[in-house]
Amino acid sequence: MPTLSSAIKEVPTVEVAATVAQAAIEMAERGVGILCVTEGNRLVGIVTDRDIVVRGVARGIPADGRVDAVMSLDPVTIDAGCDVEDAVEAFAAYPFRRLPVVRAGELAGMISVDDLIVNVAEDLSRLCRPIVGETLFTVPGTEVPAVR
Repeated sequence: MPTLSSAIKEVPTVEVAATVAQAAIEMAERGVGILCVTEGNRLVGIVTDRDIVVRGVARGIPADGRVDAVMSLDPVTIDAGCDVEDAVEAFAAYPFRRLPVVRAGELAGMISVDDLIVNVAEDLSRLCRPIVGETLFTVPGTEVPAVR
């Protein structure tokens, strides 16, 4: 079973002492809707654009309030050494689309359902090559050319 390493992406982070406004600006600049909240290299929470709106703005948390006032604590994570099937199981068990990846207790990256779908699609594409080659190039009485 393949490991997660090929699907792990750089993780957008914000320090735990950052403000809600700083987190929102970081999300806007990176074009993401989620940040891992860290203390050094240690993951302490996750904040989403929805958290900022629902837990922050809707409850009157000021823009200069700390991000830890709106973040989710103790996020579910997956170890970098796990295989893809472990990630699929985690996504099936929890109602979210992204998982922080940790290595030796430190934040190593992020994986999403989208990343796994792209990897599966690439694998299926590679598996289909011999079938496509046979279908397109088979002429009775000839050998099928090697497909790369």
